[in-house]
Amino acid sequence: MAENAPETGENATPLPIERLYRAADLSKLDFKTTADLEPVEGLIGQSRALDAITVGTGIVRQGFNLFAIGPAGALTRKAVEQVLKEAAEDRPAPTDWVYVNNFKEPQKPIAIALPAGRAAQFRDAMGELIEALKAAIPAVFQSEEYQTRRGSIDEAFQKQQSEAFAELQKKAAAQSIVIVRTPLGFTLMPAREGEVIPPNEFNALPEDERDKIQAVIETLEKDLEHIIHQIPQWEKERRDEIRRVNTETAQVAVEQPIAEAVQKVGDIERVAAHLDAVQADLIENISIFVGQAGGGEPAESGDMIGGPFDRYEVNVLVSAEAGDGRAPVIEELHPTLPNLTGRIEHIARQGVLITNFRLIKPGALHMANGGYLMLDARSLLTEAFSYQALKRALRQKKIVIEDVSRLVGMSSTISLEPDPIPLDVKVVLFGDRVLYYMLSSIDPEIGEHFKVVADFEDDFERSPENEAILARFVASILAREELKAMDRDAVALVLEHASRLAENAGKLTLMVDEIRDILAEADYWAGAETRETVARADVRKALDERIRRAARLRDRSQEMILDKVALIDTDGARVGQLNGLSVLSLGGFAFGRPSRITCQVTPGSGKVVDIEREVELGGPIHSKGVLILAGFLSGRFALDIPMSLSASLVFEQSYGGVEGDSASSAELYTLLSAIAEIPLRQDLAVTGSVNQHGDVQAIGGANDKIEGFFDICNARGLTGSQGVLIPEANVRHLMLRDDVVEACKAGRFAVYPIATIDQGIALLTGRPAGTRGADGRYPDGSVYRAVEDRLQRFAEIRRSFGRGGEGGSEAKS
Repeated sequence: MAENAPETGENATPLPIERLYRAADLSKLDFKTTADLEPVEGLIGQSRALDAITVGTGIVRQGFNLFAIGPAGALTRKAVEQVLKEAAEDRPAPTDWVYVNNFKEPQKPIAIALPAGRAAQFRDAMGELIEALKAAIPAVFQSEEYQTRRGSIDEAFQKQQSEAFAELQKKAAAQSIVIVRTPLGFTLMPAREGEVIPPNEFNALPEDERDKIQAVIETLEKDLEHIIHQIPQWEKERRDEIRRVNTETAQVAVEQPIAEAVQKVGDIERVAAHLDAVQADLIENISIFVGQAGGGEPAESGDMIGGPFDRYEVNVLVSAEAGDGRAPVIEELHPTLPNLTGRIEHIARQGVLITNFRLIKPGALHMANGGYLMLDARSLLTEAFSYQALKRALRQKKIVIEDVSRLVGMSSTISLEPDPIPLDVKVVLFGDRVLYYMLSSIDPEIGEHFKVVADFEDDFERSPENEAILARFVASILAREELKAMDRDAVALVLEHASRLAENAGKLTLMVDEIRDILAEADYWAGAETRETVARADVRKALDERIRRAARLRDRSQEMILDKVALIDTDGARVGQLNGLSVLSLGGFAFGRPSRITCQVTPGSGKVVDIEREVELGGPIHSKGVLILAGFLSGRFALDIPMSLSASLVFEQSYGGVEGDSASSAELYTLLSAIAEIPLRQDLAVTGSVNQHGDVQAIGGANDKIEGFFDICNARGLTGSQGVLIPEANVRHLMLRDDVVEACKAGRFAVYPIATIDQGIALLTGRPAGTRGADGRYPDGSVYRAVEDRLQRFAEIRRSFGRGGEGGSEAKS
């Protein structure tokens, strides 16, 4: 039923204007524009997090890595990076690392540590050595001396072989036998006057003569076989002699270039040992470099990539710039396993994937070794194998290059096993609080490796001193981003909006990204008006345009209400019906939306039915709020009789999920109205949760909820009686829009702070809630008296049905 709106309750009065919006206090600063302000850099309002970072960077023990948690828009990365860079100034430049060839086991390249800045010197020295060898080795092997020595060896071999055959031929000729070379080797045949006897003539000879000749041939064949068996030995002796000469010649060729390299970089023990290995390998495998000139066929180099001299190159993995003098600060934005721990690349040659030590590439752990590595926790966790590999590296204190294909058992190529590199790094993970707490609950090792948590604040206390700090921080952003300066009023509006973003008039947000975006848009609108300095109107334009761009769904929602597709009353009074307020957040834009809440009651077993829960549209927190209503009723009314009602509550025209308890006070008002049959004002909307004692508790999104109902009332025409009931605890959060504040100032809208259900029901019904008297009853005419009287009637109805045959089962249920 509908009635005229009753008068306001006796205990609830509208908030004064100064409680609806808190203006900025810039009394601590004397400036006209931000150009007059001294910028402030780094973190502001983050003393707790700064202390944690100081501890994390100062403790050098294993496991004292940092996990920075907080809002994503607080510029935590840049701020932490700046702090780490300052800390890096006090740490020495890290060791350089290179990989060189392992001549004994090429699949296991050797890692060598060098003092900071020496890796490039080592690489250049080896490059010069290779160039010197390319010139020296061919020259010495083409020299007249070498050719003479080599020729004498070949000549001696040929002479020895020729003399043996000549003596055998002489012996055979004396017995009319000749030695004939065939494609299959040497053979002995009978001869007459130096000419081979044809087979038909030989077969025509008398048998005894043939036998005599055959016996001679057999004897000579033994001598021939002996000579042929000696040839490989003579060849081996020739090769050994050539190898000895090559070794002596190679030693002469490489001694001087190696000595020059030792003079440049041989002061490092591991480098000197490697140069000795290079010299030994050069001498041992000299045939690789001289080919036919060095003795026959070139030997296999074992390296199909590049030229033969490439085996002596140096793969510089990480190197500090000479004179840099500080530890690295590295941020890896894409922490895949190869990007984190390094990778071994392959090259396709003739359908085969091959690799060598020169194709080892560094990862972020290599680049940050000796300094600081910054990683996004969510990105790290979403990359397969990366998180576990990071923990392994931190536990073992070494970097092992791991192949993903091997980890999943799909590797079909021969790869390398490079020496692990010792790890000394501070890792800083960034993530939101929910991610950190979830990770801590499922991975006990997180506390082993990240012992220091830097928890960044979302906001800080709003005081004249802190407003001055934030104003200077705004000046630093403008200067850093090369934006126009702001005048005093524009800065004030930015600070006020910072309080709105914090959803608390007594706080200032530290979501610096949001502030920076607003400054950039305000700069754009100032430019559009050809202003040299950003004015308050430009900031307001930026804020309004940001809302307008994102508010399509809000406008459609309000349009449905104004067109009476979604039913919301803003005048009159109805029994069991009230306007509740909720907040919808989509794509970072939040707006308030009124919803009609209705209730029906009948005699029953004392159950309050949440229709949203019954159809699985209500979340657990919302269902909890509804169950609290039953607790309130049983603790406040009909204390000496069983609760004998059945009530159903619902959000009308709600087609999605309902969660949260911010409408529980509105549901309770609706339930009390339905029981007492007393109408509720429809020109008021309600938000706030309630406990079983009837205390109205704080909720979130108070500003959006008030403005959502205001927009509907304003579109229909403000009557002066409309308003919103909010929890008294939420008054400190109010930073309402200018148009809402102006309407309240003109008496056309009101915001009522409510501490208890008693205050709220009195305001909504125009009747006192009621207090039990000495007789234990609520006074006549009070809301609570009407509630209790009807609950007693419900109890009597239930008892009467219980005495009858048909209703007995209901009474027992």
